[in-house]
Amino acid sequence: MVHFFFVACAIAGADAGAGAKVRVVSLKDAVRMALAQHPSLREKRATTDAKRALADQYKAPFFPQISGSASWQRTTANWTARPGSVPSSVSSGSSSASFDSFNYWNFGATVTQLLWDFNQQVGKWRAANATADAQKATERVSEDAVVVAVRTAYFGVAAARALIGVAQETLGNQARHLAQVEGFVAAGTRPAIDLAQARTEVANARLQLVTAENSFAVAKAQLGYAIGVESPQSFDVENEPMPPLRGEESRLPVLVGEAIRNRPEFAVLAGQTRAGEETLRSARGGFWPTFGLSTALTEAGSDITAMAWNWNVAVTLSWPIFQGGLTRAAVREAQATLVSLAAQRDTQQIQVRFDVEQALLAVRGAKAELVANAEVRAAAAERLRLAEGRYAAGVGNIIELGDAQLAVTSAAALKVQIEFRLATARVQLEKALGRQ
Repeated sequence: MVHFFFVACAIAGADAGAGAKVRVVSLKDAVRMALAQHPSLREKRATTDAKRALADQYKAPFFPQISGSASWQRTTANWTARPGSVPSSVSSGSSSASFDSFNYWNFGATVTQLLWDFNQQVGKWRAANATADAQKATERVSEDAVVVAVRTAYFGVAAARALIGVAQETLGNQARHLAQVEGFVAAGTRPAIDLAQARTEVANARLQLVTAENSFAVAKAQLGYAIGVESPQSFDVENEPMPPLRGEESRLPVLVGEAIRNRPEFAVLAGQTRAGEETLRSARGGFWPTFGLSTALTEAGSDITAMAWNWNVAVTLSWPIFQGGLTRAAVREAQATLVSLAAQRDTQQIQVRFDVEQALLAVRGAKAELVANAEVRAAAAERLRLAEGRYAAGVGNIIELGDAQLAVTSAAALKVQIEFRLATARVQLEKALGRQ
């Protein structure tokens, strides 16, 4: 235990010695850094770009499709009898087989254009665009999660630093008590056991300080992780309390209505619903024919200097009469997806109400706890003052003094914890209301 104590003190001292290199960031700066560099957000943004690119792919068939071709063959020209055919002029009308070969050149260009397919392709394109919109809203959901994590970690660092202050103040009081007890014991007015008790209290206070400093280092590491820093860095935070939120005293139905209007999860579901509707429209188009237009220009011959050209234009109708129930099944799938999305929206509304109510109760509960804690701290401070006076007057004992100091320390530490809960509750309420 003694070895651990001195090692911990050395670590804490080294950290304090490097204090000049610690980077102090504001809450706004921490959030901005996270939004700019967090890997999970870069992943979501790349996914959105991919969805947009997929929508562009579905748009491509609306434009003319132009293709060119060129080929050269070295081939024999042996004639093979077929119904309605005559011997090849290249073989001079002879039906005898020969290994003589000839060049054959073929160049062509084709243009095709989709005319109408009863919204099959249009539905796919619109569905892909709606899916990309939903993915963009998903970015906002991820950003909100990152912001909440950063703010919570930020206030965690502030709370851990405040607990160091509590531990330092406790250690100072215990050291002062130890000096007082040493004087009384030396004068013979107090038993030696009081001195042993006072030294134990000082040692415990030092251990609490080491624990608080270690917790502070852990909290800073958590902040770096929340921001999305790849390598460990030292961070410190400004003394920024989470201010009261606009409307945190409003009635629950008012706040729930705001949350439903603002929460990005509903934008995600709205985009997915539009995509489902367009997918259903596209699937129903599969029951009907597709009309297309094509034209081609070719030039071919065995002599590249004297080839013949041809041109054609065609209007096509393609109608899948029977595909084993494929189109009907696709329609049922799209309809079921829409029913599922409607159920997800209902579930999300219940979840939003719960999120808002839970965060609101946490905010109001923490505020009430702070009021009560102020009374506890005042009473504990008065108790310690009286205990110190009684001990100095010789009518109190060391246990009474130690208990009074413990009450002061506990009340001060509890204040820090309640302030942290209040800050994080407000962070959660802000997220629940969709105000990030």
